Amino acid sequence: MFTPQGPSLRELTAQALSSVEHGYDLLADKFDATPFRTSDRLLSAVAHALEPLGPFGSGLDVCCGTGAGLGVLRSVCAGRITGVDFSAGMLARARAAHPTADLVRADALALPFGPVFDLAVSFGAFGHFLPAAQRTLFTQVHAALRPGGTFAFPLPAPPAVGSRLYWTLWGFDAAMRVRNAVLRPPFVMYYRTFRLQDVRSRLEAAGFEVSLTPVETLGRREDGSPRCRLVVARKI
Repeated sequence: MFTPQGPSLRELTAQALSSVEHGYDLLADKFDATPFRTSDRLLSAVAHALEPLGPFGSGLDVCCGTGAGLGVLRSVCAGRITGVDFSAGMLARARAAHPTADLVRADALALPFGPVFDLAVSFGAFGHFLPAAQRTLFTQVHAALRPGGTFAFPLPAPPAVGSRLYWTLWGFDAAMRVRNAVLRPPFVMYYRTFRLQDVRSRLEAAGFEVSLTPVETLGRREDGSPRCRLVVARKI
């Protein structure tokens, strides 16, 4: 699937029938050869958007996976950078790519940190958290940041209603809901549970002050709205 170096359909099926943690352990060695890895274009655009918001000291990549976002932290943080993920397989790949980073195996819903970070980022992980879990996640990130610290992540504009991408994502979420209704353990991965209005209210409830920054290097849609926004949540 995707590329000759990527996982086969059989391997992706095995992942989807596993738990989230075990599924990513299975996929880890081939994850970077899939479209699920955050693109270098998006990572570069986010790093560019973060630069005027700094300077930052220490940085945390929440649900770091194979470490794609650690490069963003390295470009904008003067201090130590840390990645946290619950998949041992994904962390092993991150460790190979970023040997000087601190890598911690932990559940993002129970982060093992005090308020020691100036910046936290996350890329492509929020579909693994249902709305109630998102509240817990934001509270955990808030607790890991120093006063005045920043939690930042990109939020692409939703696809136009009725577009091919809209129906593709709708169909994927519907298939995952059926899968999780009949199989255990569940594999939580939904693309349509992270809407800006809801996310903003949950961040504010966790103690953040929220603003939005257009990621201009990714361009604008036909109606003039940005294709992607950087959600910037500062710890009050």
